[in-house]
Amino acid sequence: MSFSSDGFRLSGTLHLPGIHQPPVVVGSHGLLSSGSSPKQIEMARQCSANGMAFFRFDHRGCGQSQGGKADATDFNGRCRDLQSAINFLRNKYDLNPRTGMFGSSLGGAVCLSVAAATRIHALVTVAAPLDSNSLIDSAQGVVPAGLSADMALSPRFRFDLSDSLYAISNLLIFHGENDLVVPVSHALKLFEKAGHPKKLVIQENGDHIMSLLVHQQSFMQESLLWFSAILKTK
Repeated sequence: MSFSSDGFRLSGTLHLPGIHQPPVVVGSHGLLSSGSSPKQIEMARQCSANGMAFFRFDHRGCGQSQGGKADATDFNGRCRDLQSAINFLRNKYDLNPRTGMFGSSLGGAVCLSVAAATRIHALVTVAAPLDSNSLIDSAQGVVPAGLSADMALSPRFRFDLSDSLYAISNLLIFHGENDLVVPVSHALKLFEKAGHPKKLVIQENGDHIMSLLVHQQSFMQESLLWFSAILKTK
């Protein structure tokens, strides 16, 4: 299916659990990834099996959606994509108004930005950066993979969420202890500033992409419990 955001046609897939008016979780993928990333697909499968809808989509410039590489690095544009996805679902489908979001890496930052500005009932992030400068600083001056220096330093890519974190609650945070892309200090700061309820999981010896199977399994189990406890409440 497709929907529009700032004139871009974005591609998405809605996974339904086969029950009346299920709550929905909307996914936001990482930089230059897509809605077909392994985490998005597995989260969709698990949510559907546990009575919740899941919507995964490709941000502008990614996957099957319209836009170029420069559009894919437009942080505010990505935030509008996510808000457009939520509005699309609420207007077109007979879903429970209780809405969750899941985002990894840059997608987690996008979710945090949108959650601070709109009504979201539950949120799970993985390795989410809180500001764009740290993505470059943590790589010791090397820009993130897939980006040119011009893109990484472009005003369209710049963001800093530090002053809006207090408005976020119902938040479950995952971060790898040995993340070399987004330092674990981002997770600690996010947990400190966010409102209650909140929970922080630092994965021992974990990396940015959550490559260890034991971390993947515990992440999925805890995320489903978090979403179920909040979104499926009568």
